[in-house]
Amino acid sequence: MAYAAIRTDNPPDAGQAEFDLSIEGMTCASCVGRVEKALRRVPGVTEASVNLATERAHVVGSGLDGETLVAAVDRTGFRAAPIAAEEPSAGRKAVAEARDRSRQDLTRVMIAAALSLPLVAGMAGDMAGLDVMPPGWLQFALATPVQFWLGWRFYVAAFKAVRAGAGNMDLLVAIGTSAAWGLSTYLLLVQYMAALGPADHGGHAPHLYYEASAVLITFILLGKWLESRAKGQTAAAIRALMDLRPDTARVRRDGVEHEVAVERVRVGDIVVVRPGERIPVDGRVREGEGSVDESMLTGESLPVEKAPGSAVTGGSIDVDGMLAVETTAVGSETMLARIVRMVEGAQASKAPIQRTVDRVSAVFVPIVLVIAAVTFAAWWALGGDLEAAILTAVSVLVIACPCALGLATPTAIMVGTGSAARHGILIKDAEALERAHAVTTVAFDKTGTLTEGKPRVTDLVPSAGVGRGELLRLAASLQQGSEHPLARAVRDLAGAEGAAAVPAAGFKALAGRGVSGRVEGRSLLLGTRRLLAETGLSLGALEQRADALEASGRTVSWLAEAAPQSRVLGLVAFGDTVKAGAREAVAALHARGIEAVMVTGDSAGAAGAVARELGIDRVFAEVLPGDKADVVARLKAEGKTVAMVGDGINDAPALASADVGIAMATGTDVAMHTAGVTLMRGDPALVAGSLDVSRRTYAKIRQGLFWAFAYNVVGIPLAALGYLSPVLAGAAMALSSVSVVANALTLRGWMPTRSGR
Repeated sequence: MAYAAIRTDNPPDAGQAEFDLSIEGMTCASCVGRVEKALRRVPGVTEASVNLATERAHVVGSGLDGETLVAAVDRTGFRAAPIAAEEPSAGRKAVAEARDRSRQDLTRVMIAAALSLPLVAGMAGDMAGLDVMPPGWLQFALATPVQFWLGWRFYVAAFKAVRAGAGNMDLLVAIGTSAAWGLSTYLLLVQYMAALGPADHGGHAPHLYYEASAVLITFILLGKWLESRAKGQTAAAIRALMDLRPDTARVRRDGVEHEVAVERVRVGDIVVVRPGERIPVDGRVREGEGSVDESMLTGESLPVEKAPGSAVTGGSIDVDGMLAVETTAVGSETMLARIVRMVEGAQASKAPIQRTVDRVSAVFVPIVLVIAAVTFAAWWALGGDLEAAILTAVSVLVIACPCALGLATPTAIMVGTGSAARHGILIKDAEALERAHAVTTVAFDKTGTLTEGKPRVTDLVPSAGVGRGELLRLAASLQQGSEHPLARAVRDLAGAEGAAAVPAAGFKALAGRGVSGRVEGRSLLLGTRRLLAETGLSLGALEQRADALEASGRTVSWLAEAAPQSRVLGLVAFGDTVKAGAREAVAALHARGIEAVMVTGDSAGAAGAVARELGIDRVFAEVLPGDKADVVARLKAEGKTVAMVGDGINDAPALASADVGIAMATGTDVAMHTAGVTLMRGDPALVAGSLDVSRRTYAKIRQGLFWAFAYNVVGIPLAALGYLSPVLAGAAMALSSVSVVANALTLRGWMPTRSGR
């Protein structure tokens, strides 16, 4: 079987390919290290990252093929399979398989619990002074299936680890439970061989420890089942995204509608969508009008009006109106598929802090084995009690938990990035997520980021004897044939105010100065001061007003009549509209003690006016596109951790040089591919949300790692000193992993607040 390399939206260096593999059988951070080492030893591999929570490996290299990578993983004792780009790991098939495994695991837990219950009852009776423990051979009969049937998975995994020259959690469990079972069986055989009744000189049957081994395995199986269920919930965001795409589409061919599997839709096909249905493909509306709910993509709850020519995204809902959509993207090329890949990539990536954890985990199991051996030797040498020495060493082995260490970071990242994606914030990788929590300064591009990037008419100032309506009508008439943004702004205002434009004759664009033409027999000019100066016209009484408007950041155009009279008719001032969420974005950053900076190529007057309106702290104006990255470098040189927010191609270098790049999805693909965070709707208020989810996720990572380390630092010495029985140690070990995952799951309820706090 041949495996193809996975295509991604952010391809590696030329000549290199990326592969994603699913890995089956990993149980702790030690397993992760084993698989990573095996993959990195494959010739041509330049990068290999394995994630315990997602059970995936991401490999980058040249001259690679899937069979070689799968074989390398198989040699470590784990099973690997390629993940195709068209079939993300969180697809419906994978979800169904995970549910089947969960049901099987629950069945094993219930059987183990049923077999262990009489042993637990007997142990409880002993503690209460009652002799209700089953006979020794019945204890053997109950504990042995738990040990070697239900617990066989631990032996298999431990054997594979030893064969690969490594250790893992399964090795600790296998040794610990086998020691308890073996000691009990030895004592039972001694009693039988004596053939004199009780084996001890006191005339009492020896205490057996089958309940320790059986209950230990039951607790660990229960913990692994709860852990797998919790990990399954961390992928809820991916499953929700995958479920958005319909299975079928209604395609119009030769005037007839056919319902086909969505995989059979091709670019150019006309797909008919009825009210209430999900749009199955990315496309452009050819026929019909209506509103579309795009909240799955942008997090914005209000429907968006669509008309012929409007773009629509697969997975969004047609609220009202029948739409005929021409398909522009299908399968892995759709926006939904790209979002899924981006979120999966973030969830599978490793945060820098995880590399430190991996180094600790690599030596964790050998150190625990040494501590257990020293504990056994010390108790036997000092106390002379072989049983106590074995049981104390067993407690040390089973309380050690590398699982919690391995799960603390990836589970928090999975839940945090998934929650962010539901609210229109796409985080590309764990490194961006970790860096964002420490941001102290946010640098905004102005046009298209803080402002709409579309000029509008802000002021109409007619000369004496000229009415406002006449000024607007003449300006709109003269610019009917122009596609300049300022011309569109004039026509939009004229349309809104009912100023009927008339045809213009002899229209001519005057490069860098304005336009000219004839309207109703009058020769008109519309343009800059320079244009008026060239024709010898005086600005007159309007000059002072124009100066004030330009000082406030407005762009001023002059309307003049060259014939039959030579006079200035008035001025039209234009300004860019500040986005609705811009003020809240800056206020939210200030509330968290974060500095807001503007970096723009606009004039100092225009930039300063916007900055004052929004309350921005510092302004870098008249910055050339290539110099924006230099401004970011200057801010970093001041000791600041900088996030750059932009949307254009000219912002890409600055986005790349910042500690965290944040791109507006309403901008260019280049900006989005360069940035570590993408905001799926052009709302700057989401900037504070992206920093907030990073802060909360990083807090969960630190909490998880603290409890994982604290648990082992406290638990292992207590077990070595004999304060924890094997049963309590096993229960605590199982609880530690579950608690770390459960703590991360609290992020599922995160949502961006308008204050960003």
